[in-house]
Amino acid sequence: MNAPERLHTPDLRPGDARCPGAPTVQEVLRADPDADRQPPSYRIDSYRFLGDADIPFERYTDPAFFKAEMDLMWPRVWQWACREEHIPEAGDFYVYDIGPWSLVITRTESGEIKAYYNACLHRGTKLKPSFTQGWSPKLACPFHGWTWDLDGKLIELPCSWDFPHVDHDKARLPEARVGTWGGFVFVCMDDDAPSLEEYLAPLPDHAAHAELADRYVSLHIQKELPCNWKVASEAFLESYHTHVTHPQLQNGTGDTNTQYDTFSPHINRLVSLAGVASPYSGGSVSEEEILETMVLGDRSSLSEPLTVPEGGSARSVMADYFKAAIKAGGKDLDDRSTAEIIDTVGYFAFPNGHFFLAPSFPIIYRFRPLGMDHTRALFDLMLLAPIPPGGRPDPYEPVRIGVEDSYGSVPGVDASLGQIYDQDTGNMGWMQEGMGAAKKRSATFANYQESRIRHIHQTIDMYLGLATG
Repeated sequence: MNAPERLHTPDLRPGDARCPGAPTVQEVLRADPDADRQPPSYRIDSYRFLGDADIPFERYTDPAFFKAEMDLMWPRVWQWACREEHIPEAGDFYVYDIGPWSLVITRTESGEIKAYYNACLHRGTKLKPSFTQGWSPKLACPFHGWTWDLDGKLIELPCSWDFPHVDHDKARLPEARVGTWGGFVFVCMDDDAPSLEEYLAPLPDHAAHAELADRYVSLHIQKELPCNWKVASEAFLESYHTHVTHPQLQNGTGDTNTQYDTFSPHINRLVSLAGVASPYSGGSVSEEEILETMVLGDRSSLSEPLTVPEGGSARSVMADYFKAAIKAGGKDLDDRSTAEIIDTVGYFAFPNGHFFLAPSFPIIYRFRPLGMDHTRALFDLMLLAPIPPGGRPDPYEPVRIGVEDSYGSVPGVDASLGQIYDQDTGNMGWMQEGMGAAKKRSATFANYQESRIRHIHQTIDMYLGLATG
């Protein structure tokens, strides 16, 4: 495999170099025949050079650094915890766990969403088991029976005669803050943090076209990973790895010409093209070959082979195919642009949310530490499908798979899609182990293609009080 010819850049500022011999994302978007229908956010180019110093491996391998994150960062940020459809009715609950923290998210009789710390005020027993969801008309301790209603008021205290020192009015369940956006429920344990709207800006405006609230969880996989949570998350912050990790995508996916943007301390983005060949393909890939690469999976689902008409493009053909398939399921996207349908536009909401926007089938990721082990992480993968004409189905029950399990083992997951995720997460344990074995004790990031990774480290430093700028 030959890389594109090296770009001579002595006259460019650090971070201004772009992949030579390949069109930029903005050039491809402008050339689309339906460019006038693209959301305005697609036409924003918001890169900032964030430095080029190495990042120490201890940020991934040192238990003390992990503890600092748990003490100073995770309790102070907004984290998406579940979807509103997980708790549609009064009494429905969903337990969200992060490190030592556990929150019971529930809906009250008035329809309000609450997030209670998952610990009894008697001796600390968890009110609900971790990683569970269900329905309960009240929150009762399974050990001694102290019980609270859905509004957090203590309503039962067995042998209350022995607790004259407990004021029922003051013995309410402590709450974390709750906010909602796009059908997602976010929680924050810091009373002084900014509002969710301020924290997420400009993501809600940029994502309006994706209609995330008008969705349901049609697939949910939880994958255990043998690495630090940042190792796991950072693998999806760049496309630099694509031509090596996913060689089967080379003829139909832009990779080293992906666009990277930074908007705020908490929000960054990538825009990766589909229907174009990788710069590593050598530039001789036909539109038919590009289309063949885009049609992953079981071709038997196609009523007839897809072809590119004379003068047409693989981008347009694939967009039209997806529009027709989605319309058959009851949602009309005929007025949407080609870029909206097929390109990857992925926003990262620090610290745990990846939102890959598409009006067809948005894909959502979440990464978090698994318990208090700094070398273990949990990867939530959700597919959001349009709500069918018959009404919103119940959300897909999460399927938990282990480190050695393939995504393809989950019912409903296409083998080719499972292979892509196996390729992605298969490298993560090797990276974690390599960091421990390395003589060079730091990572060297690309100025442009890995700028989003550097960005989240700078945000971590902001919370840990290590920022120097």
